[in-house]
Amino acid sequence: MHREDIDLDLVARLIKVQFPRWADLPVTRIEPGGWDNRSFRLGDQMVVRLPSAACYSAQTEKEQRWLPILARELPVPVPVPLALGQPGEGYPWHWSVYGWLKGATAARPRLADSLQFARSLAAFLAALQRIDASAGPAPGDHNFYRGAPLEHYDRETRDAIARLNGSIDTPKVVGVWEAALGSQWRQPPVWVHGDISPENLLVFEGGLSAVIDFGCCGVGDPACDLVMAWTFFGPGERAAFRAGLPLDSGTWTRGRGWALWKALTTLAGAVGSTQGASARFALLQALDDHDARS
Repeated sequence: MHREDIDLDLVARLIKVQFPRWADLPVTRIEPGGWDNRSFRLGDQMVVRLPSAACYSAQTEKEQRWLPILARELPVPVPVPLALGQPGEGYPWHWSVYGWLKGATAARPRLADSLQFARSLAAFLAALQRIDASAGPAPGDHNFYRGAPLEHYDRETRDAIARLNGSIDTPKVVGVWEAALGSQWRQPPVWVHGDISPENLLVFEGGLSAVIDFGCCGVGDPACDLVMAWTFFGPGERAAFRAGLPLDSGTWTRGRGWALWKALTTLAGAVGSTQGASARFALLQALDDHDARS
């Protein structure tokens, strides 16, 4: 199934057949509708999320199992499944209905206090990392190896460095990347969200109001959840974010590596676009000498 085939008509038909109690509720498009999952509003109080490709389909049942457990111990709301949809009407995968969470995706103009936002995000991640992870899913295909060692992305990163050679400070980039590879998480696995980004953080009345999209969650090394420190925060916000998390310097070194991977691979595929400009900002932040000494 193509992503564009997941449309209003399909969602309305799925709801009518599988959840007739909601058949009279309007289905409206959410913009942006998401990439891994296509999202649609159902009435005023619910949202429907459908994986957009087979590689994302395993995430649905994982969220159904774990989100109700995680939600009980987190300081801000997260999506709580209300129903599990079955394949049907030409749609081949399981899908979910969640309660609606108010707020808009994080952006600087929406933040009343960016330092407090950084502290709130740190408090959320610290709480997530304290939850019992003994039975949680280890990194794998289901979450694109978030929480796994950075070596998994070594070849992709070095390919991006080679493609960008001449437009980046290659020796410095390689040095930061190899420093990240040289550090290891040697503690028990902890819960990771796996995709902490502005698109997955909701803001209401100026503050962090919810964290969404746990499709990449799992248990492992928390370094992958630190990427926003360089892709979104400036130095002062980054310091506040770091102060709120009980993580050692090696984890921050690996977090910088995750940010570098994200920036390099995005930049290599998006030269000249707005996305490319954002990636270059993140790259410069990740190479900042002051941060490297902290």
